[in-house]
Amino acid sequence: MDVLLDNLDLFGPFFLNTIKLFLLAGAASLIFGTFLAMLRVSPVPVFRAAGAVYVTVVRNTPLTLVFVFFVFAYPLLDIIGLSYFVAAVVALTVYTSAFICEVVRSGINTVPVGQAEAGRALGLTFTQILGQIVLPQAIRSVMPPLVSMLIALLKNTTIAAGFSVTEAGAIRQYLSERGENQLIGLLWVALGFIILVSVLSFVQRVFEKRWSVAR
Repeated sequence: MDVLLDNLDLFGPFFLNTIKLFLLAGAASLIFGTFLAMLRVSPVPVFRAAGAVYVTVVRNTPLTLVFVFFVFAYPLLDIIGLSYFVAAVVALTVYTSAFICEVVRSGINTVPVGQAEAGRALGLTFTQILGQIVLPQAIRSVMPPLVSMLIALLKNTTIAAGFSVTEAGAIRQYLSERGENQLIGLLWVALGFIILVSVLSFVQRVFEKRWSVAR
């Protein structure tokens, strides 16, 4: 307990940065991943190919290499300067979106084709059919794997510690500099992540219960 209480100036702000990373990258990944899923099921071949290429390339690229690109290679392009924190958010978003895309696409495939055909018969556009008919049902059906992807994102935020971002994954290094017991410190970090994951799991159960009643 002393390791925690004596280093609250580390655990508090660093875990807060972890939560910020997760919330920003999570929201962006859900939006971009859903957009990619729309490309994957688009009737336009070029859009389907673009989505497939993105997912194939990013899913087979280690997350560390994505971080390396945005932290070290991207600044050489001299387009828009990114802080280490923003670069971490972008890297996590680019990587996680590819996985969320496949989860959402699998949910879209569970929706009966007849519903989309009914939407077309009513004169709805492809975008309207997806947004008003297909996606609401798809998201409900894939809530467990979607939350699993978000949990993976939460744990992946620790990689940002290796790229000058002060978040929970960097606590061990600072404890080492202070001469504290690193093993005990890591146990507290692990407990912090267990609590955060438990919160996500609770939110998942709440939505599943609400939507099951709605159905």
